[in-house]
Amino acid sequence: QVQLVESGGGSVQAGGSLRLSCVASGYTSYSSNCMGWFRQAPGKQREGVAAFYTRDGRTYYADSVKGRFTISLSNAKNTVYLQMSSLRPEDTAMYYCAATGPGGYCAGFEILGEAYRGQGTQVTVSS
Repeated sequence: QVQLVESGGGSVQAGGSLRLSCVASGYTSYSSNCMGWFRQAPGKQREGVAAFYTRDGRTYYADSVKGRFTISLSNAKNTVYLQMSSLRPEDTAMYYCAATGPGGYCAGFEILGEAYRGQGTQVTVSS
């Protein structure tokens, strides 16, 4: 069974940086073709943040984070990172790692259909 475990969240002041990590395990014959991050703030809808296409290395970002966040994948392809810089109070949310399942796919920065997801890591940005 595929498991995703996030880490790296925390509290920072506006303008600060954090790096989130997500370790994936449990893959057998299948490997996700897309891994990424989404976030959800209290009372708000889930928002896609960034996606990394594992077959060819393409990356996509939501407009709200473009130029400030960078997604990357380890050489072993089992850890996906989200480097977040110039953080803003509106970036405050629970951040979740996600990876496509056999019935899933990515559209731009969104992971859709069947997907695995982690338990989330909280990011709080104070002004």
